[in-house]
Amino acid sequence: MPDDNIRFLIVDDIRENMIALEALLRRDGLQVDFANSASEALELMLVHDYALAFLDVQMPETDGYELAELMRGAERTRGVPIIFVTAADRDERRRFRGYEAGAVDYIFKPLDPVVLKSKAEVFFRIGEQARDLERQRDEMRVLAHHRDVAISRLKAHADNSPLALIECDRELTIRSWSMGAERIFSRSAVQMLGHHVCDEGWLSDDAASVLRGWVERGKSEPRHSAEFPAHRGDGKQIHCEVYGSILQDPSDGNLSLSLQILDVTERRHAEEVRNLLVGELNHRIKNTLANVQAIARQTLRQSEDLDGFGQRFAGRLQALARAHSILSDATWSSAPLDQIINEQIRAGTLDAARLVRSGPRVQLSPENTLRLALSLHELGTNAAKYGALSVPSGRVVLSWKVQGDHLHLRWEEQGGPAVTPPARTGFGTTLIRASAGGDDDTVRAEWLAAGVVWTIILPVETNLDDQPEPCPALEPVDRANRVRELSGSHVLVIEDEPLVAMDISHELKAAGASTVDIARTISQALEAIERSGFDVALLDGNLSGEPVDQIATALTRRAIPFCFVSGYGRQHLPQNFQDTPVVEKPFRTDALLPVLSELMKS
Repeated sequence: MPDDNIRFLIVDDIRENMIALEALLRRDGLQVDFANSASEALELMLVHDYALAFLDVQMPETDGYELAELMRGAERTRGVPIIFVTAADRDERRRFRGYEAGAVDYIFKPLDPVVLKSKAEVFFRIGEQARDLERQRDEMRVLAHHRDVAISRLKAHADNSPLALIECDRELTIRSWSMGAERIFSRSAVQMLGHHVCDEGWLSDDAASVLRGWVERGKSEPRHSAEFPAHRGDGKQIHCEVYGSILQDPSDGNLSLSLQILDVTERRHAEEVRNLLVGELNHRIKNTLANVQAIARQTLRQSEDLDGFGQRFAGRLQALARAHSILSDATWSSAPLDQIINEQIRAGTLDAARLVRSGPRVQLSPENTLRLALSLHELGTNAAKYGALSVPSGRVVLSWKVQGDHLHLRWEEQGGPAVTPPARTGFGTTLIRASAGGDDDTVRAEWLAAGVVWTIILPVETNLDDQPEPCPALEPVDRANRVRELSGSHVLVIEDEPLVAMDISHELKAAGASTVDIARTISQALEAIERSGFDVALLDGNLSGEPVDQIATALTRRAIPFCFVSGYGRQHLPQNFQDTPVVEKPFRTDALLPVLSELMKS
């Protein structure tokens, strides 16, 4: 029988009596158990729940009355209904004792089947109801548990949510105020509950009018959204995204407004900063292009031939690019003077072995960084062509000091050829004067016989201290080996900008490369690497927004030496190729060719 059957218990020391009684009670959904003694009956009642117990009055050892008293003394069996079964005379004293022991009825032998079944039916129905009620109770207990768990989860989500969850009635009186609302608005639930949304000054009248309009439109528009300012408890204004849902109570039809509010102050600030940065970026790009245009025009006007123009223009453009790299690393805030000088040494404009420098650590603004980089490039180039750096015995003494809020920089050439003032002012001199502001008070050149001396005065961003900063040792650049032939080599150029690829290809062929293949996408590059053998490859740091790690891996697998040619810094290039040479854009040909030559020799 299934476990949910109704159970009756028959207790009698004579088995035949129990079988006869069970035969009269038998029906679907009923399980009848037998017990030969009081102890056996008690053991069964500890295991099963019974809707009715038939107790024989006259049993050896413990009779039915005593068993009933034992049942009433135990919590588990106290509620089991008892019907005494007896063959004795209808003695009122016995009957009274039975009722006193907890019996609900008596039946007498011989048994009347109709009476027995009608009485048993009552307790069977009561047992079914009790079983159904117990099942419902268990189901309700499970449902209550799930409800409590769900409520706990919802409360935990609400408490930890970045949203402020607020419930208002149709009059916009606050009925619920979450911990998220407490965090965002710095106002406690005790302070806000029961108050109108306009109270306490956290929401403006205009914002309240928007919420009131949502409620007035009712269920016709159940969901709404808006943005408006609000005020924290400390008076600080914040900007909020507000999402509203109109709810209706099914019992009385009253409307309520559920608000989910997100503090987007930081996002709005970030958007403002982004817009400002985009505008600043556009301004800087246009200024940079205007500077490049001016440098190109002025260099062209004062160049006697195209080769001279190309070298001078490329050098000036490279100086500008290196200054941009310094400022990019410093997020365009300021740049140290020593780093500007070091970049000129790395570019080969200055010779570290013949440069003596001294001065305190200072920071220059972005504008002055770009200007001084161009000025140092011009000074170094002129010194290498006509001044102290044009002879082995010459040197440059570069010193600076801070006076007030200005930097006084002195460039002094020593040990070079005799100096005479130039017959005309070249673009280099003009560029130096223009970079420092163009006034005679800020730039001064002294054409001494022992060597030219330049004094440049610039506003200083920060004077870090008065002690000179130790300058890192930089390897001098071998200017005699800056350009080397590629002599019939097969080169792969992986570059997505057509003009840049065309320019690189032209320079490589002019340097002796027999074949230059160009790949503009990752798939083209991978196909070219697998299809042909190359002596060397040039790899852009990014192709149409895609990283180039797999191309670098493919080149390494095919043992093709390569270098990166990129405007990105080392930190933005494939991290597994930290030892691969990098040539920064815009590049100078005499800086690129030695790198390729060394790669082909390795």
